Amino acid sequence: MNKTQDFTKVMQDMAASFPVDTAALQDAFKTSAALGEKMTKVALEAAEKSNEISSKWTKDTLGKVGSLAKVKDEPADYTKAFSDFASAAAEMAAENLAAFAEVAKKVQMETVELMLAAGKDFSEDATAAVKKASADVTTAAKKAAATVK
Repeated sequence: MNKTQDFTKVMQDMAASFPVDTAALQDAFKTSAALGEKMTKVALEAAEKSNEISSKWTKDTLGKVGSLAKVKDEPADYTKAFSDFASAAAEMAAENLAAFAEVAKKVQMETVELMLAAGKDFSEDATAAVKKASADVTTAAKKAAATVK
């Protein structure tokens, strides 16, 4: 009976001839982690600023509501108080929405800058990895060719 050939050693030798550069993977991971850290910082700053705007808006609105609850001498004074409140509320809404828009604009600009920088970093990492892999494959091919002769 014929015995099937064991290709384990052949496969191990072949895999050893084409080494994997773990440094390139580590650099890519570090670049990705740095991008994640920077993006998180942008998001947290935006959330903090948005929270400050919301808190101020709520505080100002509650201060204005207090004037509505005060007892008035004349019925027309209630109408005037409500009208003043509505005007103040509309003005506050416009101001605060503009502040939220500024936060969003800043986040957008910072995100674009980070993504452009990350694209450049990833491109540089990929180029370096491909050059090293190409050199390693060339060396392995020359070594394999030399052992065949």
